Amino acid sequence: MTTTIDRRQMLSCLAGGFGSVGLAAMLGESAAADSTPSKLSLPHHAPRVKRVIFLFMNGGPSQIDTFDPKPELARWEGKRLPVLDQNTNKLLGKPRPLGNAFPSPWKFAKHGESGLDVSELFPHVARHADDLCLIRSMCCDSFFHAQGTLEMMTGSGLFLRPSMGSWLTYGLGTENRNLPGFVVLGNVMGNVDATKVFSSAFLPAEFQGTRLANLKEPIPNLKSPLADDEQRARLDVMQQFNARHLSRRNDTSALNARIEAFELAYRMQTVASDAFDLANESAAMQRLYGLDETKTNAYGQKCLLARRLVERGVRCVVVNHIDWDQHSNLMAGHAKNAGEVDQPIAGLLTDLKQRGLLEDTLVIWGGEFGRTPNTEGKNGRDHNTAAFSMWLAGGGVKGGHIHGVTDEFGAYTVEGRTHVHDLHATILHLLGINHEQFTYRYGGRDYRLTDVFGNVVREILA
Repeated sequence: MTTTIDRRQMLSCLAGGFGSVGLAAMLGESAAADSTPSKLSLPHHAPRVKRVIFLFMNGGPSQIDTFDPKPELARWEGKRLPVLDQNTNKLLGKPRPLGNAFPSPWKFAKHGESGLDVSELFPHVARHADDLCLIRSMCCDSFFHAQGTLEMMTGSGLFLRPSMGSWLTYGLGTENRNLPGFVVLGNVMGNVDATKVFSSAFLPAEFQGTRLANLKEPIPNLKSPLADDEQRARLDVMQQFNARHLSRRNDTSALNARIEAFELAYRMQTVASDAFDLANESAAMQRLYGLDETKTNAYGQKCLLARRLVERGVRCVVVNHIDWDQHSNLMAGHAKNAGEVDQPIAGLLTDLKQRGLLEDTLVIWGGEFGRTPNTEGKNGRDHNTAAFSMWLAGGGVKGGHIHGVTDEFGAYTVEGRTHVHDLHATILHLLGINHEQFTYRYGGRDYRLTDVFGNVVREILA
């Protein structure tokens, strides 16, 4: 069938309608002309998991108040601690004074058969103690939120590098060609540039994260006012123009991504509408995530949506929660934050397990760094890159297991030091990828997620 459209219709189609589907993250800057992908033969070994959900607590949760109890701090309350460089943090080479010892205001208890210590901040998550593989010995290089978030997501706090989700979708693809392979739910902190954190950088632009901030309308303008055959005809005409333009360009990554984005948007109109419609879930399922007719839990909606996305073949989902940066008023801030995420996270673990998805899904919880055992001001904690806690759950990791030890105050790692590069190497290993062999040639050298560092933390592998 031949369809004729005039100039006004064509421009309308290009500027609006389904073309403004909101997949801006897929329309990023082009990869450089000298970027050349390495030949992939993935997976390198049998994978333990197929997909990743990263529950990212942006701002830096305090390990001392969540998963790493330090009763010794009570003995030092009101006294100067003999740690952390005379009780100062170095900020741009200048010392930032810290106060006296600050014991956790929350009680810890042992949970599950493993006896894992969990703070009373997380009563719902505590019921999954035997599913959690807790790393108490995390460390990183970046002291600031922007750089720390960039390092946690890309492996580098200084330079623009592909996000972990971009690496995964580049190497492994997606299991559903009608949905993006890498989805980011919610925003990161205001001083963090999300376009860099979830960028594909020098990887092909089509592997950037698709960021969805408004859960009421996750993808704007998804429903087309046109009949399907008319829309298909208009899209075909537009893609003919794109193909003609592509033939005259040397750097084709961004334009290829645009072409694919339009096709993906077209396919998403039916699949995505179903995936993002939480009303299809039962009342019992909504309550599991902390949702009911009397209250709205934004993080509960994100976690439920994350399950619906991985269930449909999305490779990587990042579920953001912000405001863990309590330089003051720690008790109110951490209590509020934990109250918002505790039940949704527990609901997600329960739901994944009931559906048999936890066996081949890796769930990650944590922030960009931890907090100090000293006070900052009267009742806050400063940033701590030398020791913090994260946990993993799902296929391939030991449940009810603790890796690493911090000192008696929770200031430094003394055993099982696990850098962000080690975490990334381990995640890739669980997905069947050897991090040292998974490279992309750009600017005359081979890059990888772990740069020239990283070791698989084999002690946590099941």
